[in-house]
Amino acid sequence: MDPKPEPPAAYRTRLVDDRLGSAIGQLPAVLLVGPRACGKTTTAARHTASVVRLNRDAEAAAFRADPDVALERLQEPALLDEWQEVPGVLAAVKRAVDADSRPGRFVLTGSVSAELTENSWPGTGRITRIPMWGMTVREALRAAPARLLVDRLHAADASAFGPAAGARLDLADYVDLATAGGFPDPVLNRDGTGRQLWLESYLDELVHHDAALLRAGIDSGRFASYVEAIAVNNAGVVDDSTILDSVRIDRRTAHAYWQLLERLFMVEAVPAWWSNRLTRLVALEKRYLVDTALMATALRLGTDEILRDGNLLGRIVEGFVAMQLRPELSVSALRPRLFHFRDKGGRHEVDLVIEYGGGRVAGIEIKATASPGADDARHLVWLRDRLGSRFTMGVVLHTGPTDFEMGDRIVAAPISTLWA
Repeated sequence: MDPKPEPPAAYRTRLVDDRLGSAIGQLPAVLLVGPRACGKTTTAARHTASVVRLNRDAEAAAFRADPDVALERLQEPALLDEWQEVPGVLAAVKRAVDADSRPGRFVLTGSVSAELTENSWPGTGRITRIPMWGMTVREALRAAPARLLVDRLHAADASAFGPAAGARLDLADYVDLATAGGFPDPVLNRDGTGRQLWLESYLDELVHHDAALLRAGIDSGRFASYVEAIAVNNAGVVDDSTILDSVRIDRRTAHAYWQLLERLFMVEAVPAWWSNRLTRLVALEKRYLVDTALMATALRLGTDEILRDGNLLGRIVEGFVAMQLRPELSVSALRPRLFHFRDKGGRHEVDLVIEYGGGRVAGIEIKATASPGADDARHLVWLRDRLGSRFTMGVVLHTGPTDFEMGDRIVAAPISTLWA
């Protein structure tokens, strides 16, 4: 007899919980958006009194027939999950909010980016969009509350970058975490074969179903090849021609494919940072798949294969760090923005640049090494010296166990400091 399956893991508090709760308490309608299966419905349901899943025909029927009446019968705050499945719902919410704008009425969730100007509803003043991303290691481990890394970089306290308590992770451990990814179900409820099957099914559904719903007649084979090309170049500054040649598509099709992935919240383009104090800077964006498990799955690679490929190793480690930072950027009261930096000669580049209000800047270098040295911090030193007081702090995140200072306002710290 097969053993009974383990019960689903208990809810993990998400970084977005506080912001979502605050928004519901102050605004009539909130829109929570992010990748499918990142946990939006589960999180939003904890803040609402009723839930309607509009991607289920039985629950959507009344809203298709008369959305105004259907809304009136809901206990508020009401969660309208996958709201874009019934277009008339948005106009009904508009009318309800216009008639009664008290806070805490509606939460809408969606896994596809859609324009809020549909049905003549400009969301301005009526809805607040809150992004939600995959589960971070900090959330999965239920790590004790601590300052966000982006906030610590702003505070420039060199003593605030130690490793997570009890964590002595090595390079293989970090790659294991990266290939596991941030989708709550496979991270918390599955391991080994079960997790891999879940991720393969997710990617297959993305390529052959979700994309087709948004773009009729799409060539799913070429689209799958495009996703694989993005995975190979993950965390890279890549000219479109590189991808065009590998997939054999034209520039217009590549642009359409990228926009499609953006609408599905599967990719992020990090813009190049610019300063009038510096010249000859590269303007190309740096592109990421939002979850490194999708990178590994698209390339059909596990930890051992990635460890044997220095190029992919660096890309997946950087992508993993970006995964941990993305939710922080969404909830930090400092409202930081994420960039990358590179000059045209390639002599100086910083993996990630965090820009705060007032033009203050922090830098992050990500190294797949256990013992970073002065050479690993040289670009941060260069940026610090040119920005002067505008430079708050730089950190070299590495795969070793220790943290130490590397100079004025520059530290080295284990990647696990992200959840310390």
